Amino acid sequence: MASSHTPTIHEDSAGRTLVFDSATYVQDHVAQHPCQGDVVVNASYSGVLCARMVMAAKPKAVIGLDCAIGKDGAGIAGLWFYEALDVPAAAVDTSTAEMGNGADLYDNGIISRVNDAAQKLGIVPGMRAREAAQAFKTGALKPRDFDPHRRLVVHTDEGSGRSIVCTDSIAFALPQDRERNVLCTAGHTGRSVVGYFRQFRPWAFICSDGGIGKNDSGISALKEVEADGIAGASVSALSARMGDGQSTYFDGVISAANSVAMARGVRVGQTAREAALHLLG
Repeated sequence: MASSHTPTIHEDSAGRTLVFDSATYVQDHVAQHPCQGDVVVNASYSGVLCARMVMAAKPKAVIGLDCAIGKDGAGIAGLWFYEALDVPAAAVDTSTAEMGNGADLYDNGIISRVNDAAQKLGIVPGMRAREAAQAFKTGALKPRDFDPHRRLVVHTDEGSGRSIVCTDSIAFALPQDRERNVLCTAGHTGRSVVGYFRQFRPWAFICSDGGIGKNDSGISALKEVEADGIAGASVSALSARMGDGQSTYFDGVISAANSVAMARGVRVGQTAREAALHLLG
């Protein structure tokens, strides 16, 4: 069946969702039917080029495809384009919805990535695209409180009371982390963070190696804090997204560790999840 340039419109008391087969059809449609504040679903990749096209509709929120993320994250780079414009946006796993088929995306797509503006409305990976579109319209899933540091406790050891905690920067550590929690954060492990490790003294930490860089500067803090008895490790920046502590934990692969961490069983090549459990001790 040929693709239609005309969107399918789902409308109720909460507003409208416009479902397009392609982001390229949005500009032509709004030129003839000016609109604003609708949720726009389109079966194109969620890149910057497509985001520019979709913004012609002045959308309330947007859902597209992730197209397997792709080189340099180009398949979802538009999520942060939208973020800069304060537009909530999500991308659907391309293995769950056909490219160029907006109806299939809307009916069957499963969310794989969200921007912070979407997360503030309670949109999370694993949600169906249809449900996310409705939640964008109604705001019904919006959490009462949203932590801008996206602090998430992923595991607690009942015996010791220690937890594995994700937060996006070591600078966001809290007093209760001192000598208690394993922090999975997402900045580099260079010399500028040594002061934070000594100030907060987490039980252990896992950060990003930042690509390691010149003179191993991206992991230099690992050695620096050994004398303080602080166990630390880094994940490869190629394995986890910098600035996203949850990605450090769920996606990261250990690329370096100090002797304190290695004494607890941490090894290069482990997943961050496995290493965090060793660090929890």
